[in-house]
Amino acid sequence: MSHDEEQVEKANASGLTPVVFVHGLWLLPSSWDRWAALFEERGYAALSPGWPDDPADVAEANAHPEVFAGKTVGQVADHFSGVVSGLERKPVIVGHSYGGLLAQILAGRGLAVVTVAIGPAPFRGVLPLPVSALRSSQPVLSNPANRNRAVPLTYEQFRYAFANALSAPEAEELFATYAVPAPGAPLFQTATANLNPWTEVRVDSKNPDRGPLLIISGEKDNTVPWSIANASYRRQRRNRAVTEIIEIPNRGHALTIDSGWREVAETALSFTGRFV
Repeated sequence: MSHDEEQVEKANASGLTPVVFVHGLWLLPSSWDRWAALFEERGYAALSPGWPDDPADVAEANAHPEVFAGKTVGQVADHFSGVVSGLERKPVIVGHSYGGLLAQILAGRGLAVVTVAIGPAPFRGVLPLPVSALRSSQPVLSNPANRNRAVPLTYEQFRYAFANALSAPEAEELFATYAVPAPGAPLFQTATANLNPWTEVRVDSKNPDRGPLLIISGEKDNTVPWSIANASYRRQRRNRAVTEIIEIPNRGHALTIDSGWREVAETALSFTGRFV
């Protein structure tokens, strides 16, 4: 039995509402460990599935970066759909960055009872292209060959994309603790999403079964600035379900893993608790 299957079996046996955490690029499921513990304290059954072929830990990921290569948004979304389909109760889905995009894709498939998308990567129809977001994606998009590769970030690149709102010591600690290579394909898919009618980077924002959605944005996020998060919100609010957006002051893209993670988690819990 795989680790994901074990988590599903445990959640089903608990009888509790499941919450599925979806990580984004350059991170692993372990980035959600503190969140999972907090949500379980509050009465949820927490699951942190990996993307297909995710290594067990950061050391293994950095030793074998090739396992990340070639993963596409559609492939990963289908993988998480398979995990969710094994749950006996419709879950809360919480995602960060590309995990926030995936969470919205899953919600658009009618698979979530509540969705929280934190600093979510944009989908087709989200038009802003701020300079900071382009700079954050430059380590991948600067070389077309990276589409089929796994691409690590240097500390300086991680500092700009994730940890710009943090002190240097905390940024260095987060880089050492959490950063792993990531597939280049999703960034190329996002870059062309508004030019490709058949893109996998697509969210069904009008599905009447989407359920309540909260988008959380970090005020100082370079990777997914307010303009992108708010454009996603404007498309999502066409849905008849509750759709809200919150900006967390003085926080960057690392807001789920930095020392202030609990404030963001409590925001997610407060929203979720209104509907579950």
